[in-house]
Amino acid sequence: MLVLIKSAPETPEARCAMRLAKNSSADVVLIQNGVYHCDGECLEDFAGSVYAIQDDRDMRGVKASGGNVRIISYEELVDLMAANEKVVGMF
Repeated sequence: MLVLIKSAPETPEARCAMRLAKNSSADVVLIQNGVYHCDGECLEDFAGSVYAIQDDRDMRGVKASGGNVRIISYEELVDLMAANEKVVGMF
């Protein structure tokens, strides 16, 4: 399963999405304001794959990312969505 997160950290929507992803062993894609998760500690104990959209990071000036965050394009997001049986979003 793939969970799309567009909300900034510390929002109820983002907390709900991270909880869903962790409980479902899902992968996460950080889009829009969700890329601010790259700067935080909320991904440290996350076991699934984490992706962040390069354009959204650049637009918001987010430079840092944890070692487990893979930077992708929106085109690659489409491929990820097609490859997953379930896609849940956007929180």
